[in-house]
Amino acid sequence: MLRSWRFALLALVIGVTLAGWSAYGGSGKSAVVQLAVFVVLAFLFSPLVFPRSVSAAEAAVGGKPIVYWRPGCQYCLRLRLVLIGAAGRASWVNIWADPEAAAAVRAVADGNETVPTVVVDGVGRVNPGPRWVRERLRAGPVAE
Repeated sequence: MLRSWRFALLALVIGVTLAGWSAYGGSGKSAVVQLAVFVVLAFLFSPLVFPRSVSAAEAAVGGKPIVYWRPGCQYCLRLRLVLIGAAGRASWVNIWADPEAAAAVRAVADGNETVPTVVVDGVGRVNPGPRWVRERLRAGPVAE
């Protein structure tokens, strides 16, 4: 669980440190801005930005497209932000929380744990373009 929050905590620690240094130097406004920027970054790197993760087993029986992701992955974050409003049409599986999911990604990505990996109709694609994913999700089933 802590591994999922590693990048978020790192961003928060850096932000607090920089803000503290700025505040100590007498620049209160700069400290507030720095802290705000790093709090936003910590949120974006956290698992909170993504829909609730399910296990690989749950995703396989759900009938929806499957998006394998991990916290801290900039490509996963980009995909998630592009899919605002459509992300619920897919099952999101955190490969750091589910060893079976990590194995599924390795099977598609030539032994690597490259994410995002998207599986639609049983066919996996490694790091597909966000537009391609959005088109597939719009054509797929609606989230329950």
